[in-house]
Amino acid sequence: MSAPEGQKVAIITGASKGIGAGLVAGFRKLGYAVIGTSLSIPPSDEPDYVTVPGDIADPETAQRVVDLALDRYGRVDSLVNDAGIYIGKAFTDYTVHDFSAITAVNLAGFFHITQRAIRQMVTQGTGHVVNISTSLVDQADSSRPAALAALTKGGLAAAARSLAIEYASRGVRVNAVSLGVIRTTMNDAAAYARLASVHPLGRVGEISDVVDGILYLERATFVTGEILHIDGGQSAGH
Repeated sequence: MSAPEGQKVAIITGASKGIGAGLVAGFRKLGYAVIGTSLSIPPSDEPDYVTVPGDIADPETAQRVVDLALDRYGRVDSLVNDAGIYIGKAFTDYTVHDFSAITAVNLAGFFHITQRAIRQMVTQGTGHVVNISTSLVDQADSSRPAALAALTKGGLAAAARSLAIEYASRGVRVNAVSLGVIRTTMNDAAAYARLASVHPLGRVGEISDVVDGILYLERATFVTGEILHIDGGQSAGH
């Protein structure tokens, strides 16, 4: 089976809730067929939205997602690496389990599915990958220690630039978005008033802000290797 003439196909990781669910809706509004994956995601019976439950850190999950995209639609046009975990602790308080958990999802999860998706994009001669990073990489905050987030999400930003240059001549663009505090279930709702103060714009971000930024990159065909900060000015200074 292949996608209808002109229909593009996007893969969204971490698609069951929050930013991932917002991205699924955003890409579908643009007319894309979407494959959504996360550790626990309900089945879909809609023709333009397919779900794949599984651990993104497992290469078998990545293979199933890409195989399904090709079997169902015949192509992969876009990949958004939204799946990720955040563990905020003082550096010396991190455990070996913390390190293993965050690197498995944030790095191994990115590696397995991105490698498979880009391989298909190169075959097509076109494609776009977006990695989700954090502005804590650019603007460390002593009140929010996050060395493992900086290590892993900073790596995704660096990898976006590297891959953008490596694959530009083969029609594949790679970008990243660097986020401030976004209103999702990942954060304690009671803390939003305080967290808003880290952004010069004086508010926390909404899921729609992130979706708008990523869809801009999706449409901006002359942009690659970009780290788009969606952080209310956090990375610019205070």
